[in-house]
Amino acid sequence: MLLERFYDEDLAQASYVIGCQARNEAIVVDARRDIQPYLDLAARQGMKIVAVTETHIHADYLSGTRELAAATGAQIYVSGEGGEDWQYGFEGTRLVDADTITLGNITIQALHTPGHTPEHLSFLVTDGAFADGPGYLLSGDFVFSGDLGRPDLLDEAAGGVDTRFGGARQLFRSLQEKFLTLPDHVQVHPAHGSGSACGKALGALPSTTVGYERLYAWWAPYLAAGDEEGFVAELLDGQPDAHAYFGRMKRQNRLGPAVMGERPPLQEVPLAQLLADVEADRVTVVDTRPVDEVHAGTVAGALSIPVPDKAATYGGWAYDPEQDNRPLVLLAPDQAAAQQMWDHLVRVGVDAVQGYTTTLEGLPVQVPSTVTAAELDDLDPALLLDVRNRTEFLAGTIPGAEQLSAGKVLWHQDRLPREGTIVTFCQSGLRNSVAASALRRAGYDVVELKGSYQAWLDQQALLTPAGR
Repeated sequence: MLLERFYDEDLAQASYVIGCQARNEAIVVDARRDIQPYLDLAARQGMKIVAVTETHIHADYLSGTRELAAATGAQIYVSGEGGEDWQYGFEGTRLVDADTITLGNITIQALHTPGHTPEHLSFLVTDGAFADGPGYLLSGDFVFSGDLGRPDLLDEAAGGVDTRFGGARQLFRSLQEKFLTLPDHVQVHPAHGSGSACGKALGALPSTTVGYERLYAWWAPYLAAGDEEGFVAELLDGQPDAHAYFGRMKRQNRLGPAVMGERPPLQEVPLAQLLADVEADRVTVVDTRPVDEVHAGTVAGALSIPVPDKAATYGGWAYDPEQDNRPLVLLAPDQAAAQQMWDHLVRVGVDAVQGYTTTLEGLPVQVPSTVTAAELDDLDPALLLDVRNRTEFLAGTIPGAEQLSAGKVLWHQDRLPREGTIVTFCQSGLRNSVAASALRRAGYDVVELKGSYQAWLDQQALLTPAGR
């Protein structure tokens, strides 16, 4: 049996290929939309991808299930659980609890494990060439290394109202009735790792075992004592902000993401054409340089994504393809780098990329407004905005600041003043650069706090007498 993990560091998301080496057939679980890595693996192994499935209707990225099926002719399998409101809107074989998919000697059994979402499935894998019982569990967003999938995401990003409590109780029962009934040796391979917003304390280890989680997970004592209320309270406490683009992912993944097909290589946009398009506001330039270089001057109306390897995360914060039809032009050193960045963007449904440029020279430049911590008291902004997560905000912030995380600012403009200046900050300035550029693109007067909250803390330390 082949079991290969593909991990996206950008979104902290894992997908898996399971292959039967006797039949040279493979299934892909929780595929992302840039599907070439799966095709390359299948070609190297001499395998044919015959099936593709997913654990649930994802919120943090756009599923590649339909994309991969269209490219390979593979059969689609999706959950048929969760009730009428949680049915997929595209063709595919529906799986319910205990249904199986067979690839040669390999049996993949669907387990209905609701809680994170009502339709959620986990996949229990038996390699019949070596064992007569299961050895692996692809747990999706049910069980992570050291944590569980958050049950409040439907409230946070999908328009639910107090669904978190019912979801938390479903998780408790899923652990009791499904997870903890498995043998201790079963290896658990989750769909996310540390850094994902799908839980609050995900471990960095790529896998775990049923036995290890039974003994050492934070939730284990609550299950051992049958303490459902204590479990629910701890599970829901301190969950991080969910990014607003998650709502779009949920809708598109349920209906069926658009199939892109083979994408042509990105082309460099001639400078004269780019200049004309920028001046006519027909495109949006994505400035991928470090924050300090952006602050020295950037293209008017540009979006700041200072870490290209996080283009999916930050692109999902800064660009809403449902409201903005201006295609992106990426600042990149070469075609390969631009193509890689586009691969990241399509993972969150930001498909409209016109091309790339290797330079900003010759384009209209503006210097983003900034203020130092020492100068902050002299300003009287309409809003002092902390764009960190609410857990960071509650741990300490600048007096008078209000909180709205960087991943939500574009979608909650009703909380922002249209008149006057907004001063924004995060912890160090990186997330702030992304959020501030998106707000400027939306027409707001934004001033960034240089060095952000850390600079303000350092300034306060200078003002505080030693020993006090």
